[in-house]
Amino acid sequence: MMQAFFKTHKYLLEHLHVPVRRGLMDIVNWDDRLIGIVGTRGVGKTMFLLDYISTNFGTEKTCLYVNLNNLYFSVRTLSSFADEFQKTGGTTLVLDQIFKYPGWEEELVWCYDNLPSLKIIFSGSPLMLAGRESCELTSRARIYTLEGFSFREYLNFKSGNSFERVTLEELLSDHVAIAGRIVDKVKPLAYFTDYLHHGYYPFFQEQSNYLENLLRNINLMLEIDISFLQQIEHKYLPKLRKLLYLIASSAPFQPNISKLSSEVETSRATIINYLKYLQQACLINQLFDGEPAPLKKPAEIYMQNPNLVYLVAGDVHNDILNRTFFCNQVSQHHSVGYSRRNDFVVDEKYQFNIGRRDSSRAKGARNQDLWWACEMEEIGSDREIPLWLFGFLD
Repeated sequence: MMQAFFKTHKYLLEHLHVPVRRGLMDIVNWDDRLIGIVGTRGVGKTMFLLDYISTNFGTEKTCLYVNLNNLYFSVRTLSSFADEFQKTGGTTLVLDQIFKYPGWEEELVWCYDNLPSLKIIFSGSPLMLAGRESCELTSRARIYTLEGFSFREYLNFKSGNSFERVTLEELLSDHVAIAGRIVDKVKPLAYFTDYLHHGYYPFFQEQSNYLENLLRNINLMLEIDISFLQQIEHKYLPKLRKLLYLIASSAPFQPNISKLSSEVETSRATIINYLKYLQQACLINQLFDGEPAPLKKPAEIYMQNPNLVYLVAGDVHNDILNRTFFCNQVSQHHSVGYSRRNDFVVDEKYQFNIGRRDSSRAKGARNQDLWWACEMEEIGSDREIPLWLFGFLD
């Protein structure tokens, strides 16, 4: 059976087309022995893993890609398979869709403890690690989240450029020069509207209806990922689906949990739990006033990315799309919280407003703390930064 897996491995690499290098590739410490890549459906986890294999191993038999959806693993244990692979010369085992394998956590721990010369890279849904922050696995594994395309990655794909990531500190201190270097090569705003509509999930490259594919993925997240991993009975799925629709129709908004509870016809505690599941599934972003806490009501709720807003609402006001974009792009590597004074607070320090600079909206923030993310601006000035440039923080 091992040879059959190698044949599949070889076939996938021979037919692999990677349109753009993902930013996470340069963040992961590939020297670690146990690495987890989690991400929601459709963000390109399988392609990411195969790109890593192709770049570092090619078709060498020291590395093997295995999808644990394979029926073979209903009769073969993962630990015995990994042991055999190591004994026959394998050094790197890449396991896709690992949460479909029962007892995957315990077996990965066993492999880590008993097969010290074997590196394992695994992928799955972010929901599979929810509530397991202190388990034996997470004390051994380094976990990374693969997001959808950042605006930088989308722009690189569409324009053929290779723009690098920037840090928030670089952006705040040198955004005029950074934007100038980019604008010298491409017109970012010519691509920005399309990105908001259909640029986040890499399957926009497919010759099919993007929003239909996105809707299918959302239903799979609700019906399989959330219900399976959070053990929600199927009869309660209509309530979860209704809650998501109510959020998508109103976001961003400050939720009234009692009202949502009444509309969905379930308890307040269940609504809080459902919101947590939707956040873990990367369908919404909850912003809190201060530190999040169990059963604490979010101060504001956004859809996780602008493409999801378009899917439900269709014709959307630019302000909603722009704020959703900012929250999505910045929250990948920074904390984004609710601000009583302005639109957002980042890392509990920087106050941000989205849109043109307006002194009437600068409520109580000291000048050195307040920044503006400005739409339809190629190059900013002083404390006004082009909104599109926050898409380079991935």
